[in-house]
Amino acid sequence: MSINVLLVDDHKIIRDGLSAILQNQDDIHIIGEAGEGSEAIDKVQALSPDVVVMDLTLPDMGGIVATRRILAERPDTNVLILTMFLDENCVMESLEAGARAYLVKDCAAEELVAAIRSIHRGKPYLCAGAQEIMMHRIAPSPPPKMTAELTKRELQVLKMTAQGLNTKEIAYQLGVSVKMIEVHRMNVKRKLGLHSIAQLATHALKSGLIS
Repeated sequence: MSINVLLVDDHKIIRDGLSAILQNQDDIHIIGEAGEGSEAIDKVQALSPDVVVMDLTLPDMGGIVATRRILAERPDTNVLILTMFLDENCVMESLEAGARAYLVKDCAAEELVAAIRSIHRGKPYLCAGAQEIMMHRIAPSPPPKMTAELTKRELQVLKMTAQGLNTKEIAYQLGVSVKMIEVHRMNVKRKLGLHSIAQLATHALKSGLIS
């Protein structure tokens, strides 16, 4: 059975390249092209494609917005995001908008064909990078490191830092040099896997060192 595909990209040279790749497949038929989101929405209504290959960056609206609007009117349409961007926000927002596949433009032609066939059969398809992002999101977070790993002096520095004292004030109260406090704070951050004063304060609060 033929898979009717609409190509959406604001660069004609990209559309021409995709068309050349896909028209070599016996089961894939290019029924239209669009260079803007609004044009894509209109052509989906007019042509009823099985699959829409959608870029994320379009002149009039983002591909995610266009995807939402297409699926609001024709929820049975399969949208495949084909983009240069591979980051968590783009992947998650695309999937939340209803896209069934996510590929980056450096993928092989064979993977694009496989993704189109997959979502036409009702099976989502994510490129390896998008899969990694999804796995990272669902993987359990490592347990926080405990303050028990800290020495008595490091605990003092952590508590006083969290209470808002600066380095000089802590050094004065503990009777040591400013340099020594800086070393203790660096050790605290390293042992707890933290990077900022705000993170130290949050950890101290959660650990019950301060109220």
